[in-house]
Amino acid sequence: MPSLIELVRAHTELDEDDVAWLHLLMADWQIIADLSFADLVMWLPDREGRGFWAGGQMRPTTGPTSLTDDVVGTFVPVGRRRMLDEAHQHARLVREGDPEWRDHVPVRVEAIPVRRAGRTIAVVARNTNLLGVRTPSRLELSYLQTAAEMTQMIAGGWLPAAGQRSDHADSPRVGDGFLRLDAAGAVEYASPNALSVYRRLGLYGDLAGLVLADLTRDLVPPRRRPDEETLSAVLGGRADRDTEIATDDVALIVRSIPLRPLGERIGAVILLRDVTDLRRRDRELVTKDATIREIHHRVKNNLQTVAALLRLQARRIGQPEARAALEEAVRRVGSIAIVHETLSQAVEENVEFDEVADRLGRMVTDVGAVGGRVRVLRDGTFGVLPSETATALAMVLTEILQNAVEHGYPGLAGQDDGEGRILVSVRRLVGRLHVSVQDDGVGLADGFDADTATSLGLSIVRTLVESELGGIIEVGAATEGTGARVQVDVPLD
Repeated sequence: MPSLIELVRAHTELDEDDVAWLHLLMADWQIIADLSFADLVMWLPDREGRGFWAGGQMRPTTGPTSLTDDVVGTFVPVGRRRMLDEAHQHARLVREGDPEWRDHVPVRVEAIPVRRAGRTIAVVARNTNLLGVRTPSRLELSYLQTAAEMTQMIAGGWLPAAGQRSDHADSPRVGDGFLRLDAAGAVEYASPNALSVYRRLGLYGDLAGLVLADLTRDLVPPRRRPDEETLSAVLGGRADRDTEIATDDVALIVRSIPLRPLGERIGAVILLRDVTDLRRRDRELVTKDATIREIHHRVKNNLQTVAALLRLQARRIGQPEARAALEEAVRRVGSIAIVHETLSQAVEENVEFDEVADRLGRMVTDVGAVGGRVRVLRDGTFGVLPSETATALAMVLTEILQNAVEHGYPGLAGQDDGEGRILVSVRRLVGRLHVSVQDDGVGLADGFDADTATSLGLSIVRTLVESELGGIIEVGAATEGTGARVQVDVPLD
C-alpha cells in the first residue's frame, strides 16, 4: 500500500506545505470519523486533472464501516464520482441526495473540500453506513453536530489549526470522554464517560452548566495542575492543545479542539482520557529501572572490592607465577565490573559496548610489564549489545587483549623505547558481530595449535564464545608481517 508522500510525489502537484497540512489533518481525523460514525477517504487531485487518488483512509470505532476493502492507492477518473468533482471545483461541501448501494449496504456520501491558503488541495469523502440507522440519542446528536461543524472548518480552511500536533502518544479518543463547551467555557453536554472521569476527580452532581476551567481548579490541587495559561486555554476551549491534570489518585489527559465553523469560535470540544493506570505502571517501571541500575551499581562495587582484595593478596605473594595468576584474576573481575558500571548508568538493559571495549583496552595495556607502551586501536563500532552478550564479550576481549600483550611483546618489558600496536576491527553484518584482534608482536610460537592448547586464557575464551555466545573463534597468524590474529564471530539475535 503506497504512502501519502509516495502518492503526492508520483501523481500530484502538492508542495511540502500542502503535505504537512494534510498530515496534520490526518493525525486527528480519527476524531472526525468517530464523531461522524463514518469512514473517511482522502482524495488527492491528479496533476493532469484526470481524477483523484486515494491518499488515506480512516474507519470509525463508533459504528459500522462502509468500506470493507482498503482503497488507498486507487484512482477515480473525472466524472465517475460527481461529488468529488464538484467539491474540488467549487470549494464547497457536497451531499448526495440518494444513498449509494455497496455490497447491499446503503451508504450516504459527502464530499468535503480541504482548503489551505485559499486553495483546495484535496477532498475528504465521508461515507456513512445507513444500515440499521435508528433514532439517535442525545450523545449521538452531539457527536453529529460536532462532526458537521468540524467538516465546515475543514472546508473553510480553519482545521487543522496551524502547528497543531498532539503532545501525548496516548491522546484521548472520542469514546474516552466527550464534552461540548459554549463560547464562555461552560459545559453544554457531557458524555457518560466524561461525567464518570470528573466524578473520580471529586465532582458531585452534573457537569452541565458548569465552567470547566473553574471546576477543575476547585477539584485539582495547584501543585498538580498545569500552569494557569495552559489550564485556561485548554479547559476554556480557546486553544487546540492537550494537557495532563491529576490529583493524588486520578490522572487524566485533556484535549481541546475549538469549534469555529464560520471562522469565529462558538465553543469547543473537550476530550478526556483517564490515564491513572498508565501513570501507575509508568511509575512502577521507573522504580524498577532505578532498582535494576542500583543493583548493577552494587555489583560493580562488590566486584571492585574483590579485585582490590586480590590485588592486595598478589602483593604479599613472593612467587612470580602465583602473583601473575592473581593479577590475571584481577583483570578478569575488572572487565565484568566495567560492564556493570555501564549498565548502572544506562536506562535500558543494553550496553553501548564501544566505551566498554576502549576502557578494556586501556585497562589491559596500562598495567603489567609493558607499562603502557602497547596501544589498542579500534576500527568500527560494536554498537548496542544486550547485557548478557556484553558481559561475556567483555571477558572474551579482555583475555584476547591480555594474551596479545603478554605473549606478543616480551621485548618491550624493561625497555624505554619501542611500541606495540593492537588493532580491534569490528563489523556488524546480517545479524552477526565479527571481531578481529590483530597485533604486530612476535607472533605465535612454532607448532602452536589452538585446538590442543591448554592455557587457561584460551580455554576461557573458547568456552565463552562457543557456549555462552554461540559463536566461532579462530586463532592464526596476522595477515601482514609478524604478529597474531584472533577472530570471533557471534550472532546478535
